[in-house]
Order: sequence, then structure tokens, then C-alpha cells
Amino acid sequence: MRNHTRNRRLLSILAALFACALNSPARAAVAPSTDAADEAAVRENVRQMEIGWNTKSGALYAKPFAADADFVIVNGTHLRGREAIEQSHQRIFDTFYKNSTLSVSVKQIRFLRPDVAVVHVQGVIRIRQGEETRETNSMVTLVMTKEKGDWKIVAFQNTRIDTDQPRPATQTR
Repeated sequence: MRNHTRNRRLLSILAALFACALNSPARAAVAPSTDAADEAAVRENVRQMEIGWNTKSGALYAKPFAADADFVIVNGTHLRGREAIEQSHQRIFDTFYKNSTLSVSVKQIRFLRPDVAVVHVQGVIRIRQGEETRETNSMVTLVMTKEKGDWKIVAFQNTRIDTDQPRPATQTR
């Protein structure tokens, strides 16, 4: 009987410690950040890409990317590094995307940790061809990390949205 009482007491103590641990400041320190300044910095990186595209500057477009970023184009081409992203975009700005504009809209920012975010961005490219304007819609998935106080894009995946096909309803958390 004595062991049974001791075991009950031990379980009660462990349960209380576990409950305290769940509500401790240490747990709060590792919880994902929803800091307004972090969200603003993430949004600014997206805006920087839009500015770079619309001013036809590969350097400005690539500015928010990490030096070793991965960039997957809608056709599956994989660019590695900010310099490759800059050069590739400057080529398309000088040629077939010369008469284009980009509009972006951040759809979701999800902080996985205080220094890692997954960002979903809808983009619309409009290309003038003579008197007509053609539109291409895409959904971009970005992974951003915070290094030494600065947010950088470390991964970019571009997926074209087929507007002619019915899409299943989206679910949000």
C-alpha cells in the first residue's frame, strides 16, 4: 500500500511538472514568432522582387535572396545562388519579359520557428504583345530564414496556375 501511495504521489508531481513546463517562458522562447517586424521584413522581401521585376533589374530582383539560394522556375529549371538568379532574370528582362509587369500578393506567412518562415505568394505577370496583354498566374512557395537579424529567401518554387482547369476548394488552417 505504501508503494502505491508513493507511486501516486510521484505521478502527481510529474503531472504538475509537465503542466508547468508546457506554460513556461522557456517554451514561449521557442514558439514560432508572429512579431510584426518579422512579418513586415518578410513582406518587404516579396515587394523587393516585385520592384526588381517592374524596373527590369536583375540585381534588385535578386537582392532579397541568400547567396546560396535555390530557385526552381515553373519549367523545372533549378538555379543555384543569388548571382545565377540575378543573371538569369536580367536576361529575361532584356528579352521576352521586357514588356511585362509583375503583381504579387502574399497569401500566407507561416513561421515554423522564429528564424524560419514558409511564405505563399500569388503572382500575376502581364505581358504586352502589340495591342494585347497576356496574363500568367502562379503560386510561389518561398522559404525564408533570418540570419543576423535579416530575412533572406533561401528557396523559391514557382508553380503556374492553370486558370482553364477547375481547382479543388482550398483549405486553410
